[in-house]
Parts: sequence; C-alpha cells; structure tokens
Amino acid sequence: MMKLWKDEEGQGLTEYALILGAIAVGVAIILLAIGGRVTAIFENIRDALIGVPV
Repeated sequence: MMKLWKDEEGQGLTEYALILGAIAVGVAIILLAIGGRVTAIFENIRDALIGVPV
C-alpha cells in the first residue's frame, strides 16, 4: 500500500492538465469581459462599410 502511495508516476500530467484548465478559464473570463467591445468595433466597421456607395 505504501508503494502505491509514494508512486508519483503520472503526477506531471495531472499538473499540466490543471495548468491548462486554469489558462482556459482565464481566457474565457477575458473573452467575456472584452466581448462586448469587440462586437461594437465590428458593428461600427460593418455600418461604415454599408454606408459606402459601391
């Protein structure tokens, strides 16, 4: 039982998965925070292009 408790094989993979999960949550929070601003910028660009005569 002690051998299984001290076995650290696979620990690195778990740490990388936790770091990747934290980064994904951070990116999602940032995208939610700036999403409205990005949408407004693209709407302004769209409106400017629609107003241009072809």
